[in-house]
Amino acid sequence: MHDALLGSFVSAMATLLGGLPVLLIREMSERWKDILVAFTAGVMVSASTFGLLPQAIAEAGFWTMTVGLVLGVAVLDAIERNIPHIDVENKNGLRSLDNKALLVMIALFIHNIPEGLSTGFSYASGNAGLGPMVAFAIGAQNMPEGLILAVFLLNARTPRLQSLLIVTATGLTEMLSAVIGYAAASTIDGLIGPGLAFAAGAMLFISYKELIPESHGHGFERPSTFSFIAGLIVMIYIAELFG
Repeated sequence: MHDALLGSFVSAMATLLGGLPVLLIREMSERWKDILVAFTAGVMVSASTFGLLPQAIAEAGFWTMTVGLVLGVAVLDAIERNIPHIDVENKNGLRSLDNKALLVMIALFIHNIPEGLSTGFSYASGNAGLGPMVAFAIGAQNMPEGLILAVFLLNARTPRLQSLLIVTATGLTEMLSAVIGYAAASTIDGLIGPGLAFAAGAMLFISYKELIPESHGHGFERPSTFSFIAGLIVMIYIAELFG
């Protein structure tokens, strides 16, 4: 549990670290936003494909992995359909709503639950290197996510300190879900394999439904594509590093 807490804390605080530049800047170009979103998508797709899913197969077999993955996609789809929220990357919507901060926190809550669960399940698995690898991957994608969120909150005229507090709160949500995932996998026999697959399915849904389309909708498709591939490669090297 100690390692899971430390790993989830580091990855969660990466969200705050990413948001700190708002103390110096207020605007972010559409080009750089798309590049950062695409990089985040590449990291998440790579972590799911090369980290979570192979370990899920090793833990529980191909069919259980398939069921867990499909369930993760279905649950995230149901949440997104039925819970009002604003996508993290949609700054135009942020400017038009009085309760924007609450809606943004709901969106990050949706994003961070599967990310936190994947960290918790990974630390509970029999693969000693999987937990640190997934925590590192989540932290790597949390940094641009934190920066984008903080800048958009500033654009919506949210005070700088309040913006950083909101960014921090969303990161702590991820830490809480990591603890829940670790505790559940450690006490319920046979949960680790489907849990890893569930987290992977949820992360893939977020990547393909939100991040990739958002990064390719403003005329910067080519640099965004290169950034996505860079995220994939970075995550592959991280997976190799942690074995």
